[in-house]
This record gives sequence, structure tokens and C-alpha cells, in this order.
Amino acid sequence: MFRKILLPIDLDAAASWKKPVAIAAELAAAGAEVHVLAVLPQLRFSMLGSYFDKDFEGAALKDMTGGLRRWMADNMPPDLRAVPHVAHGTIYDEILRSADRLGCDAIVVGASRPDARQYLLGPNAARVVRHAKQTVIVARD
Repeated sequence: MFRKILLPIDLDAAASWKKPVAIAAELAAAGAEVHVLAVLPQLRFSMLGSYFDKDFEGAALKDMTGGLRRWMADNMPPDLRAVPHVAHGTIYDEILRSADRLGCDAIVVGASRPDARQYLLGPNAARVVRHAKQTVIVARD
């Protein structure tokens, strides 16, 4: 059915990956490849940059790459063909850009279940759903 599946995750939020991992694994059972993406958000205020070391972003990306590899070893089914990717920028932009660049035909994205005050998907999941060229499967926690 699908050849390549993008699975964007937040390493610090289990809700972003618990159900999506299971769904991606089930979809990939027919032989699809799963591309696991972690995004390091870009600092938006240039003033903040002066408070960090010159190579802060490089070190953060390296640290995130190691964290993603450890996470995959602990949380991905061993028989699943999975490839790690780390991007840096605006989360929803990097998800969309990565899905296009990698030639993915599906994106499995996590979204928290809205409470009584909240009726929309989170801003990143909503933008991915609206703008992706691929099939998008939203997994609620």
C-alpha cells in the first residue's frame, strides 16, 4: 500500500509517538520503509542567540541525532525498516519538506486529544493535514 512513511516525533513527548509508532508499524508490515523525523525548533529571536555558544545549534543537532538513534533502538519494532532523520527549523515546515524530499507517500502524525476548551488539532498537526501532498494519518493519544 505505502512505500515510504514519515513518522515525525517529539522525543520529549510520548504522546507524539506512542500510537503513531504502532500505526506506522502496522502500515509498514507490507514492506514499507519508515522514516523517523525529529525536529530541532529554530530559535526565533536573534537576541536569544547571543546567550548561546557559537556552535550551540551544531551540538544540539548532534545530541538530538544520538537521542533519536537511542529512542529508535528502544521504541521501534526490531523487524521494521526504519531510518532516522533530524531537521532544524519550523516543525510543520520541516515535516512537509522532509516528506517531499524523501518521497514519502504517507505521514503518521500524533495529536493530543482536545479537552473541553480545545476543538482543533495542535498547530503543527493541523498545518501538516492542510498542506501535505501525502496521505496524513492523525493518531490521537
